[in-house]
Amino acid sequence: MPKSKKWPKRSWNFRMSINIEEHRRRVAAVHGARKTLADPEFEIGLSRHLAETHAPAALLEQYARFVNGDGELDQLMRRAIWRAVVRRFGSGVRIGCGVGFKHLETFEIGDGVFIGAQSYIQGRFDGTTRIGNHVWIGPQAYFDARNLILEDYVGWGPAAKVLGSAHTGVPVDRPIIETDLEIRPVRVEAWADIGTGAILLPGVTVGKGSIVGAGAVVTRDVAPFSICAGVPARFIRWRDGYQPDGSEYEEGYEEGKEKA
Repeated sequence: MPKSKKWPKRSWNFRMSINIEEHRRRVAAVHGARKTLADPEFEIGLSRHLAETHAPAALLEQYARFVNGDGELDQLMRRAIWRAVVRRFGSGVRIGCGVGFKHLETFEIGDGVFIGAQSYIQGRFDGTTRIGNHVWIGPQAYFDARNLILEDYVGWGPAAKVLGSAHTGVPVDRPIIETDLEIRPVRVEAWADIGTGAILLPGVTVGKGSIVGAGAVVTRDVAPFSICAGVPARFIRWRDGYQPDGSEYEEGYEEGKEKA
């Protein structure tokens, strides 16, 4: 048999011809700076008519007709059905295609909220799901929202998640999914920003104006105006321009310095 041809070895030397820093730029915020206008009366009237003439179960069945479309009619009908079913529904809400939910009737949605495509919000029949004004939720987010509050102007990164409950695992001689479910409230205070793919575990509070890094797993409370990251999430530093007034966060500050 003929010998296989040997290809000459080549050494590749790639050199970046672009200075990344030169191409960095800052642009104005869009969602957070957007002024919310009142929804048109015909849309509010449509929701009122739907609520008066259809049971919630029938409306949720009709929602499937409009859930995956990106057209103007699909978006209008998603808003109309939500408004007809939820406890409260603000103006200027945008609901992306493929957004799913459970126990929509327990939701409270503020003004100017954006819910990204393929997000899922799982409420509970006796629970609380409250999303404040001007909250931005990225695509493919997941919320175990049995007892969840997102306050005003919260930013929620794509694919970030909330776990608001966990099985006790007791007794040990039974499958874990057969044991009781412990529901603990999760709170994200105003102005906080949750990074892409971060996970908040049951019972945590993320303080006002704080930043949770991408991919972080938050197992305990996050101090206001702090930055945390990692698995599990740990204090990194205070946000630029902020110093805590009280002593309640000094321990976390010292811990952050030691790990830096």
